[in-house]
Amino acid sequence: MTPDVVENERLTVGVLGAGTMGVGIASVMARAGHPTIVRDVDDDRVAGGLSGVREFLDRSVELKKLDARTRDTALAGLSGTTRLEDLSGCDVVVEAIFEDTALKAETFGALDEIVRPDTLLHTNTSTLSATAIAAGSRHPERVVGTHYCNPAPLMKLVEVVKARQTGDDAYRRTLTFLEGLGKTTVTTADVPGFIVNRFLIPFENECIRALAAGLGTVESIDTAVTKGLRYPMGTFRLLDIVGLDIHKAVATSLYDQLRDPRFFPPPLVDQMIAAGDLGRKTGRGFYTYERAGLFGS
Repeated sequence: MTPDVVENERLTVGVLGAGTMGVGIASVMARAGHPTIVRDVDDDRVAGGLSGVREFLDRSVELKKLDARTRDTALAGLSGTTRLEDLSGCDVVVEAIFEDTALKAETFGALDEIVRPDTLLHTNTSTLSATAIAAGSRHPERVVGTHYCNPAPLMKLVEVVKARQTGDDAYRRTLTFLEGLGKTTVTTADVPGFIVNRFLIPFENECIRALAAGLGTVESIDTAVTKGLRYPMGTFRLLDIVGLDIHKAVATSLYDQLRDPRFFPPPLVDQMIAAGDLGRKTGRGFYTYERAGLFGS
C-alpha cells in the first residue's frame, strides 16, 4: 500500500489547464509549498497561467495575507510546460481542462503512459461524471474527483467525488492531501453538480433574473444576500470572480443533464458575454474594476 500523503510533505504537483480554475488550483499548490508544474497546450496559455499565479501571490503579499519569503519560495517552485511528458515525476496531477467528458477521459488515458503507478490523479470537474472520466484510464481506481470551489485560493471547500471505480487507498490519500492544503472536504455522490452547484447555480440565476426584472440593483441585491442571508459575499461579486463565461458553461452543462429550467442561464448572461463583460478578468462585469485580471481590484 502506498504511504499516506502527510501535511507539509513537499510533493510535485502537475496542474492540467491554465484557465481560471487551473490558475486558482496552481496558486493553492504553490502557496502550500509544493513544486507546481502548470501544463497547457501552447506557450501563450502557459505564460498566462504562470502570470496569473504570480499575480495572486503578489497580491496576497500586498494585502499582508502572505509573507514575501513564502511567496518567493512558491514562485521558485513554479514552472510551466506544453508537454504532458513533463509531468512524469509528479506525485499528484490535477486535471482542470475544458468541461468535456471525452477530452478529460482521453487525457487520463494519456497520463497512464507517463506518470508513476502511485501518482494520484484528480479531476476538477464541476458538472460531469467522475466515473465516466475515470473510465478513460486503464487504472481508474486511482482517479478521484476533487471539485475546488471557485475561487480556489480563497474558498476552503473541496468536494471529493468517489467515482464508481475509485479505490479506497486513492480516496483516503486524497483526503489527507487536501487537508494538508488547509482545505475542508465533503464527500459527495457522483451526480451532476454534486452538492454546491446543485444549490448555487439556480440561486445565482435567480439573482440575475431579479436584477433583469428590476427587483433591485446590483448593489442592493448583493447587500440583501450578505446582510439578510449572511452569505460572506454577494452573488454578483462572486459571479464577477468566477466569470460570466464560466457560469454559463456550468449552468448549461447542468441544464443539459438535468433539464431543469432553474439551471438555464438567463438572457442577461449572454448579453454580458457578447459585450465582453465577463467580470474581473476583463475589468468589467456586474461591477467595474481598476485593473483587469483574475484578482483585479
